[in-house]
Amino acid sequence: MNTETNVQERYAAAASTPEAALCCPVAYDPRYLDAIPAEVIEKDYGCGDPSKYLNRGETVLDLGSGTGKICFIASQVVGAEGRVIGVDMTDDMLEVARRNAPVLAERVGHANVEFRKGRIQDLALDLELMDELLREQPVGDANGWMNLERESATLRRTKPLVASESVDVVVSNCVLNLVGTMVKPQLFEEIYRVLKRGGRAVISDIVSDEEVPEDMQKNPRLWSGCISGALTEENFLKAFEQAGFYGIEILSFESAPWQTVEGIDFRSVTVQAWKGKDGPCRDHNQAVIYKGPFQEVVDDDGRRLRRGMRQAVCEKTFKIYGGAPYAEHFEMVEPHEAVAPGEAAEFDCHRVQRRHPRETKGAQYDLTSDPEQCCGDGGCS
Repeated sequence: MNTETNVQERYAAAASTPEAALCCPVAYDPRYLDAIPAEVIEKDYGCGDPSKYLNRGETVLDLGSGTGKICFIASQVVGAEGRVIGVDMTDDMLEVARRNAPVLAERVGHANVEFRKGRIQDLALDLELMDELLREQPVGDANGWMNLERESATLRRTKPLVASESVDVVVSNCVLNLVGTMVKPQLFEEIYRVLKRGGRAVISDIVSDEEVPEDMQKNPRLWSGCISGALTEENFLKAFEQAGFYGIEILSFESAPWQTVEGIDFRSVTVQAWKGKDGPCRDHNQAVIYKGPFQEVVDDDGRRLRRGMRQAVCEKTFKIYGGAPYAEHFEMVEPHEAVAPGEAAEFDCHRVQRRHPRETKGAQYDLTSDPEQCCGDGGCS
């Protein structure tokens, strides 16, 4: 079974004739649906709404954008100062999306959406540039095939479909499961590649509560129907972890399964994951205090954080914990005197270290506070 061909054929058909079996019930914000042409909504297939987690002004990439519904919602959420890029490999879907983009732009008052042809597991290769190349240089023998490989490598390098570190948010709605098992790791690596440092992925997809058996994986109808290619709940999160993401969290988890096949439950989840934990570790005498509620937690680097303990961290980790999605769980302890970048020593992030208060206050710190000054003019209450 060629999973990619099977998926492409089924979704090409669904671009002309709506197919209910490809869609989970999703409650989208009606404020944004009014501006979207009916044709787009009728031929949309998804299992969640990642657009509700977007912010104004962001550059958004939608993987497997189909007829464009999530892109058209995102266009309104990010506003005229934002930008939205949809990527899909199916010509019929792209035709519907591109034809309706000017309609949406006229209705909302700004044009900030574009659609590109590509495979989501290979976001560097622009398939429309490949189409042009094949028209100019048809492949008729092995030499032609080898030349095509060289030319495609050049296109990836010089004219990438989506450049590295170019988008703030990658979203997708019930598409990652459609990618073949062998190239799924590459898919998550590509998501990581195109995100800016500090960017995030917000992905809605179908997951299973048990491993999908081999015989089901060979069923083309179940594969293109978002069943056979589903990762388990645990492995879906692990795929983000293995690609280098941090702060991975489940934003929504449908308690009732969308479908049950041979005793295996398939349901929709939405996951958010962040990019940017790589880089040097330098000691700036900073500390974090995990506030609970658990007695102890383990972070993505295996670092154990005990409730109430002043945990020594490097500057990079300090900044990460001070932002989403961690900030509400930590008290951030800055040193009384900042350490100059050139004076910061290397920090071993693999070792649990308490931060003695004298490290942040300074060894010569001997202040005795005035109770009246502490309480202020209004007195203590």
